Amino acid sequence: MTDHAESRRALDAGGPAIGAPMRRVEDQRLLQGEGRFLGDLRQTQMLHAAVLRSQLAHARLHGVDASAARQMPGVVAVFTGAEVLALQADGLMPRIPMRQEPLPEIKPFEQPVIAHDKLRYVGEPLALVVAETLQQAQDALEAITVDCEVLSAVTSRAASASGDVLLHEEIGSNKVLTMRAVKGDAAAAFATAAYTRRERFSVHRQAGVTLETRGLLASWDAAQRRMQVEGASKVPFANRRILARMLGLDEASVEMLEVDVGGGFGVRGEFYPEDFLVPFASMQLGRPVKWLETRSEHFLATNHARDAECELEVACDEQGHILALRGEAITDVGAYLRTVGLTPSRNIAQVCSGPYRIQHIDVGVTVLLSNKTPTATYRAPGRFETDFFRERLFDLVAADLGIERSEFRRRNLVRENDMPWPLAVALPFGDGSECDSGDYSQTLTRCLEEFDWAHKSTLNGRCIDGRWHGIAVGCYIEGGASGPREGARLVLEADGRVAVYTGSSSVGQGMETAFTQIAADALQLPVSRIRGVFHGSTTLVKEGFGTYSSRATVMGGSAVVKAAALLTQSLRQAAATHFGCNAEEVRLVDGLYARSQAGDEGKAAPRSITLAELAQQAIAAGQPLSAEASFESRKRTYSYGAHAAHVAIDPDTGETAVLDYVAVEDVGRIINPLTLHGQTEGAVVQGLGGVFLEQVVYDDYGQPLTGSLTDYAMPRADHFPVLHAVCLELKPSPNNPLGAKGAGEGGVIPTGGVIANAISAALAPLGVSVRDLPLGAHALWRLIREARQENP
Repeated sequence: MTDHAESRRALDAGGPAIGAPMRRVEDQRLLQGEGRFLGDLRQTQMLHAAVLRSQLAHARLHGVDASAARQMPGVVAVFTGAEVLALQADGLMPRIPMRQEPLPEIKPFEQPVIAHDKLRYVGEPLALVVAETLQQAQDALEAITVDCEVLSAVTSRAASASGDVLLHEEIGSNKVLTMRAVKGDAAAAFATAAYTRRERFSVHRQAGVTLETRGLLASWDAAQRRMQVEGASKVPFANRRILARMLGLDEASVEMLEVDVGGGFGVRGEFYPEDFLVPFASMQLGRPVKWLETRSEHFLATNHARDAECELEVACDEQGHILALRGEAITDVGAYLRTVGLTPSRNIAQVCSGPYRIQHIDVGVTVLLSNKTPTATYRAPGRFETDFFRERLFDLVAADLGIERSEFRRRNLVRENDMPWPLAVALPFGDGSECDSGDYSQTLTRCLEEFDWAHKSTLNGRCIDGRWHGIAVGCYIEGGASGPREGARLVLEADGRVAVYTGSSSVGQGMETAFTQIAADALQLPVSRIRGVFHGSTTLVKEGFGTYSSRATVMGGSAVVKAAALLTQSLRQAAATHFGCNAEEVRLVDGLYARSQAGDEGKAAPRSITLAELAQQAIAAGQPLSAEASFESRKRTYSYGAHAAHVAIDPDTGETAVLDYVAVEDVGRIINPLTLHGQTEGAVVQGLGGVFLEQVVYDDYGQPLTGSLTDYAMPRADHFPVLHAVCLELKPSPNNPLGAKGAGEGGVIPTGGVIANAISAALAPLGVSVRDLPLGAHALWRLIREARQENP
């Protein structure tokens, strides 16, 4: 407590803010119960909405009869697919467009906002009931009858590939497309390689379980022809564009407002069917309409993730240098593509080489449909999967070649003098990416030291007190700073403090704290002179791109730096006008704009004016002092690091204990070590939860068997008590003025590969070798039992 108090006093006195362990400025309001979450929102004459969802995975829809529901007490309206379609001026059902990778050939797979001809997954919206109370709306759902013809469900990648049952008959295939990551000439490299190995791996389906479920409150003002939507997060500007187009409005007529968010993780804040249906209902009824997702709906309706398999092959020379990587992966994206549904598949291909110096790459990813909830981005999308595939294969290769596992990795890491290091080009998109800076061997060395690799290696594969022990290490890169740009606006207010407005979004990552520190240093002011960081409305800045892909600090923070430079110029000029001197003679001293001492032989006395006085003069003249800027960059940043784990497994139960876990990452430049460590440790726990506990399971009929937190296990605070995160700032990024790199997802990325390798090392004496995730107790118990049956 004393350290934090002293740090805050130093910051308030004007000490450097960036790099200081400043406590989150968001927390006091939230801890005092002053947060404003969706459940807190109320409006006069507000109606409540409930969604009727398909209970069938695959069926031809003949009709939806809502006549009885409309007669129930409190019911104001029921909108079915037929009625939504009838109210469209162009006669076409609105479809959710792709926000990323918007290829023309995938448009037929975009999701309609409501089912009207066919049902393709359990949870697909069939009707929206709007009533005076939530209970009345939910009761009315029971009175709606659905006439449909049940069809066979596609529930596996093999069934999807066969094409015996088609989700979209008019397309003639369940295959969306195949994308490839290419670099060099992999075929030639494999033809001359001294060693090759090919293995198959798979990663299960997961759900992004946020603490707070999705929802929104839409209010249509017919007189002003203006739509206000509260509850936006992640990408409010993008969602505004989508909704405005669907409703036939210009963008300026739609305002998206953020509220406090109980977690995002990439799944919350994308455009979903309800993001059209609720504003559409408000527009039709002329009253505010609120919808809040239930937890059971969340498992059916919100994007799932992962669900991929891969056959991956590596080629090496006699010394264990990797020559080439090639393979074929398959991803199951569910029934439709929506907004960012291709991004994980693209990442599997393009980031398959990770931090390794691989010159030749040819990895294809085939995207298939199934009668399941659509998938999209979830913290470390595609990167978690491809890291598991690669790192598990590398341990097998190192064993074959007789090279110690950490040495095999070190031997193949990209070197600092290789930077910028190009990754494979993703086709058919046709664009590449490159690692910006780094010394990858440094984070590996630090991780091995912190973990005490040399000592713990003596425990590998040993049974101690009835438990088998294993260790592993893995390396990774974390892509961040997605472009193309981000905006910020700074305003000097009457009290001399500066307000910061940003197009980035807050999803609980501590953005307000980081931007306060960035603004304070950029303006050479104490943090106490930053009045606040304001976000969450599409009217605060001219444009914004939101928060995803570890971009907010780099893109939004850099926009703050640019806006601060412009504001500083304006302040200096305003002070110069006040003093009647040149702007070059004015400098900032202790929060004042002071004119430097000047005149013959220095006889003129120095003068100063406070920022408050400057602001009041400007406001009185009708010209408030402010600056708006946009930071633009299409060059991504790449954090990098290494993780190591020590596990112990009870062979009789399959239960795994994580005895030690070390995470080391270089993030270029650390803005706030407190929030960074919190993000890293939280991400590690989230990754471990996905490895051991979380799994979405469907039966052969497409019915989800994990529809609540009773069935879908989540990590608790006591599951992984020994975590040690080391965050470094060794190699700043050359691609932005902060030198920062994204750091929100690195803790997740390597967990699957590291744990799978540690468990395989522990159970090697029993003949167990992991190829598939998850690795819960039941899965390991089965592997151990099968190994014992084969080798009694």
